[in-house]
Amino acid sequence: MKKIVLCCAAGMSTSMLVQRMRQEAEKRQIEVDIEAVPVSDFELVVKDADVILLGPQVKFQLKRLQEAAAPLGKPVDVIDMMDYGTMRGDKVLDKALSLIA
Repeated sequence: MKKIVLCCAAGMSTSMLVQRMRQEAEKRQIEVDIEAVPVSDFELVVKDADVILLGPQVKFQLKRLQEAAAPLGKPVDVIDMMDYGTMRGDKVLDKALSLIA
């Protein structure tokens, strides 16, 4: 099972997006574990994640987090602002799955 982690400022604002992504994965019969955490927990979750997506509000940390995840071979990217703002769980799930090797 693949693990997708969404990181945002406090871990709260992405919880609704996580629910939408879970619903989409269930609809497609894709087994994934999706969770939201505050970006401050990045170091705690990066080892177990297959992909980490950042909320647009923390995209300024992208380079640092990509560098931290690189030795582990973990992709880190930013969720599209429009997909995040409109809670497009299908699009965000597609992005996460495309980043998993």
